[in-house]
Amino acid sequence: MESRKILFAFALLLSSGILCFSQTTNRPAKTEQNLTVQSVRSSAAYAEILLKKTELQSDLESLLLEYTDEHPKVNEIRFVLGSIQKEADRIFAAKPSEASKLTVALGKLIIRKVELETDLWSLLRNYKDDHPDVKRAKRKVEIYEAAIKEILL
Repeated sequence: MESRKILFAFALLLSSGILCFSQTTNRPAKTEQNLTVQSVRSSAAYAEILLKKTELQSDLESLLLEYTDEHPKVNEIRFVLGSIQKEADRIFAAKPSEASKLTVALGKLIIRKVELETDLWSLLRNYKDDHPDVKRAKRKVEIYEAAIKEILL
């Protein structure tokens, strides 16, 4: 009789969600964060970002065979990879319910924004903030950022 009470209590805890384990691994079931990561990684936007990141990492590895870490092209690729990682982190902040927003178009907008940020970064190495080319580049980045925010909000 006592074992039935324990079994009943265990079943009650399990069904109420207080005690929740995955059936195959005896580990806690997937959390909302795990679902977010899973939904983002299966999105078209993430695929676009991952494609660009992979291309750049490959280029960087090739360059490092011939050039030092101080080479301008190496620095530029590292800057771009950093920008891409920031954007990837940003889409990982999306909720699983917002996964439908992570489209190819969003991925392309993000990649184009990163390219424009890189252009701006290059300009700022040679010109001051008030230079017309710098102002134009900043405005382009702002336009793409506004479009990305419109999709993600």
